[in-house]
Amino acid sequence: MPRSPDLGSVREVRLSAGTVRYCERGEGRPIVFVHGLLVNGDLWRKVVPPLAANFRCITPDWPLGAHEAALDADADLSIEGVARLVAELLEALDLDDVVLVANDTGGAVTQVVMTQHPARVGAVVLTPCDCFENFLPAMFRPLQWLAHVPPLLTATLQALRIPAARRLPLALGWLAKRPIERSVEDGYAGPILADAGVRRDTYKVLRAISPRVTLDAAEKLPGFDRPVLLAWATEDRFFPPEHARRLAGLLPRAEITWIEDSYTFVSEDRPEPLAERIAAFAAQP
Repeated sequence: MPRSPDLGSVREVRLSAGTVRYCERGEGRPIVFVHGLLVNGDLWRKVVPPLAANFRCITPDWPLGAHEAALDADADLSIEGVARLVAELLEALDLDDVVLVANDTGGAVTQVVMTQHPARVGAVVLTPCDCFENFLPAMFRPLQWLAHVPPLLTATLQALRIPAARRLPLALGWLAKRPIERSVEDGYAGPILADAGVRRDTYKVLRAISPRVTLDAAEKLPGFDRPVLLAWATEDRFFPPEHARRLAGLLPRAEITWIEDSYTFVSEDRPEPLAERIAAFAAQP
């Protein structure tokens, strides 16, 4: 499925684990987006256009289940491995003073980038995401267990062929408060249903997820001395406001901005205020 044209031109970059596709639009300070499991760069299609007026927006499809190009068969797709890919992309594109904007599983990946690969990162925006003991949220842990028996998970994922099933709580139903366009949902579900290599990548990630990763990152977050904006949804069903407060208590230069009337996917439910707050934050020296 083609990415949303609102994200800009489609490009590719070869990294150590394989080829990653990304979209680019705009000029200025670079903003790199990090989505979560079973979605792709289209998650950000509503926030990129207003930001691209003043910033260089780079929106990769990370290997988390809705990417069209499978990575190499021997790719390390632990959370630490995906974080290395983020750092490699920043280096490959020669980006400095980057604003990382993350959501959901991508927030856990970004916390590892912040604590293990911070050199090119100038600031971070964390929207509702996995952190501390909550990785994965309890409702989604069956996917992780099934990843150890790939045929069972493959059979379970066939339900994504049914549009109504995508709105169930175990899928997108409690992540976005408002309906997502059918074409975008198709773009999320299509790759993992159609490509055995994409399924292989995704099962690697699922099997590697553990609170150990986010708890280890949390111990090191006090050493991250760049600005962090926690743009958190007040009605999130998986990542409560208390998580934002706990993160703010660890990070030396953190501030919280609350997003009303939204679930986890704030870029879907409330793209206008999110884009405004990212723009104001990224424009700071």
